[in-house]
Amino acid sequence: MQAIAEGDDGSSSELVPLDSEDLLNSLEEHEDVVSWINEVLDPERLDSSASLTELDRRVVQMVGTLELASEDTSLQVERIIDDISRGASRLTYDLHFMREGASSLQAMLHGLEAKSKASVVADTNAALDRLHFLDTVKRNMETAREVLREAESWSTLESDVISLLGEQNYERAAERLSEASKSMVVFQNTPEYETRRTLMVSLQNQLEASLSSALVAAVNSQDVAVCRNYFSIFSNIQRESEFRNYYYGSRKAPLVEMWQNARLRDGDSGAESTAQRFSQFLPTFFAAFLSVLSTERTSIPAIFPDPQSTLSTLINSTLSSLQPTFSERLATIATYHGAKALPELIIAYKATQDFALGADRILEKIGYSTAPPSATTDGDGQQEKRLRRRSSARMSISRRIGPHRASISGNPLTSSSGAPLLGWDQELFEPFMEFQADYASLEKRYLTDALQEILDADVRSTAERARLLRERSVDVFSIADEAITRCMTLTHGYGSVGLAKSLDFLFNLFADSSKLDMSSRRTTVTSFSPSASGDLSDLNYTAEDWGDIQSLLHILEAVRALYDRILNFEGKLRMSLIQVLNTFRMARADPAGLHISGTTRGAIQLLTQSTLNSAELQELLDRVDPESHLQSQSRSGDSFLTVTSPTTDTRRSSHAFLLASTHPAPLLLEARAAISSFAKACQVALQDTILSPLRKRLASYSSLALWAAEADSKMRRGGGGSALNDVQVPTFSLSPSEVMQRVAEGLLELPRLFEVYADDDALSFSLETLPFINTEILKALSEPPSESVTSPVHPHSRRTSSLSLKTPPTLPQPSLPELTPEAVSAAWLSSLGLSLLTHLTAEVLPSIRTLSGDGAAQLASDLGYLSSIVMALNIEDPDLDKWKEYVEMDDDAGRQRVQEASDDDSVLATVAKLRGWISN
Repeated sequence: MQAIAEGDDGSSSELVPLDSEDLLNSLEEHEDVVSWINEVLDPERLDSSASLTELDRRVVQMVGTLELASEDTSLQVERIIDDISRGASRLTYDLHFMREGASSLQAMLHGLEAKSKASVVADTNAALDRLHFLDTVKRNMETAREVLREAESWSTLESDVISLLGEQNYERAAERLSEASKSMVVFQNTPEYETRRTLMVSLQNQLEASLSSALVAAVNSQDVAVCRNYFSIFSNIQRESEFRNYYYGSRKAPLVEMWQNARLRDGDSGAESTAQRFSQFLPTFFAAFLSVLSTERTSIPAIFPDPQSTLSTLINSTLSSLQPTFSERLATIATYHGAKALPELIIAYKATQDFALGADRILEKIGYSTAPPSATTDGDGQQEKRLRRRSSARMSISRRIGPHRASISGNPLTSSSGAPLLGWDQELFEPFMEFQADYASLEKRYLTDALQEILDADVRSTAERARLLRERSVDVFSIADEAITRCMTLTHGYGSVGLAKSLDFLFNLFADSSKLDMSSRRTTVTSFSPSASGDLSDLNYTAEDWGDIQSLLHILEAVRALYDRILNFEGKLRMSLIQVLNTFRMARADPAGLHISGTTRGAIQLLTQSTLNSAELQELLDRVDPESHLQSQSRSGDSFLTVTSPTTDTRRSSHAFLLASTHPAPLLLEARAAISSFAKACQVALQDTILSPLRKRLASYSSLALWAAEADSKMRRGGGGSALNDVQVPTFSLSPSEVMQRVAEGLLELPRLFEVYADDDALSFSLETLPFINTEILKALSEPPSESVTSPVHPHSRRTSSLSLKTPPTLPQPSLPELTPEAVSAAWLSSLGLSLLTHLTAEVLPSIRTLSGDGAAQLASDLGYLSSIVMALNIEDPDLDKWKEYVEMDDDAGRQRVQEASDDDSVLATVAKLRGWISN
């Protein structure tokens, strides 16, 4: 092939010929063929005025060259294939020959080995044994020489050391004792061992006693150079721990004295009332402690080879020397403050955390310091190991479970020898573990006491109970918010189970106390009288009744507001728990990190190993986990007091009582149940007040004389049976009694009463807790009206025209539509009517002593009239229908019915006794 040659003027010339090898080499230098062709042809160098003929000619030349290269390559491939074909047959023969040669060589080697073994003579073995014996003798003689030298050294040891001590040459005396100490192993298991060991200890004690006063003076004066020299001396005589004890005792003495001399109002029985509290004293004590540690940060690295471990041990030694102990002081504080001890303990815990963070920073800084070379001896590693072993023996079980691995910043805190630091912060926080584990009880006691103060702070009249309930709820939720803060401060979320239970107990107790307060109220006369009272004259409400109705409505509205606040607070609590859950997840994903700010790893490790970290805590966090909620959301069913999305109409926000749960599981179950009970108590009290005029009229109904009166049997009515299916008031041969007429008229006046309070949002709250009302009935009320009841049958039942209690929904609905004000009024009217009818059929009618035939006719007339009235209000009561049916029977039909009926029919049994169909 030819390459393009370029002239001086930049114009292209003929392609320079290339052989096949060059062509292939140039092709291998390119990743793709297109770039290679472009480089070989190089069309950019062609003159723009040149025709395509020149480019075509170059392409033809390149194709020819490629064909030649292809033919050369094919010839070489064929030649290689021929060589391989010829050599393949010889390869098998060569391998066979090599295998035979190897077998022959193996046989020859075996023979040579057998001959060489036989050629070794006994004289050679004897010579070798002799050499081994001589070597053993030599080594034993050298050992004996060393023993003799040590014996000679021990003979003058006591005089040498005493002489050096007299000259105050403590360094040389320490070296002499160190050398003698190394030879103690020579006398192991010999009679002289105990004598020499006693001598060694005696001389070491003399040296220590000679240095003690000077050592104390040097430590107290913080003479670093002298202390470093003395530390080297004590290390040489295996008394490093004693030196450290001197040093620690000097440094911790002011702190221990400060702790012991503290006069605390809540810690000492004889302390003055003006003395400070422990929560005020502790920050001052820890500030002095940090000051000592800051000073030692520069001194300790110049004296000790392991500054971090030494400073950590100083902290532990100081804490263990406090009298009374930290735990005893905390126990005294808890006993002194009683139910209010929790805030004091939290203040102390926060002060301890601040100290721990400051000490942790000092330890991290001192980790970058290095001990001077003169402070390092050959025995440092072994001595430090013994020191760690002695110190760790004082650690509690919880501290020995895991090491203290890193500081707040995540950098590992290790001593100069690479050994991990002691768990100083675990010993610091361990006194709080008892109270952290008992957090639920402490929080419950504190909340109970705080709630009692709130309840005792202000007592008002009944008319102001609703406002008082709202004001108290503000204080209750304030202490509930503080409880979340207390839990996160003291337990860092590990006490969430106790927090949830305590808050649940708080709201439950508050609701029950408010309900009891409302139930034991004394009615006060108010000046309120609605403008429509003249239209409600049949109900005969007094001023006291109107005052009670208004007060109970306000209380019910306050309960609704309390429920809404609990929903909001539960959301806040759930968010706090989710933050705890996320923190725990990060900790599991990165165990080496520290994901809780404001504390140390040791404090968190204690909480992790405590009883607070239980399966119950994990279950609670799983309940608030949004991911697990998404999986179980489709399985959630109807629940009372369920969190629902807010609506613009406060009246309709009460549908939380009715709608299916579409949110995470509630956390405050007892609180919700207590509010439900509170709301029901308000509703029952309100119903009792509304129905009180009608019940008063019914009070004498059972003792009327007409029940036992006899008259002409022809006066008995005959066509009253058709009134069951007629919603219009029928015409009777006997007129209803005056009492029943007044009661029926009072029932017809109830819709007007709800017109007066139509705009009161309290009526729509917690409808399913109304007596005789359930979710199915409310769902039926929320459905469009059926054609059969669209036309009102009485002027007073206009709001019930779109309601029907007879036909509940036949298909399940995912959620109940919002109830209209008319549906709310209908629910209340239905509950009121059923309550009154139940009172009539269960208490009033069974109180009748006897029932003559004429009395039965009159009672049938009354019940028929009342049945027509309640049907006009879309209310049905099976017991009322039974009373009407059985009272209308003549004696023969009644006795036959008694014989055919089952024993479960209590109404028939009562009527039979009144009519004399059965013997009493």
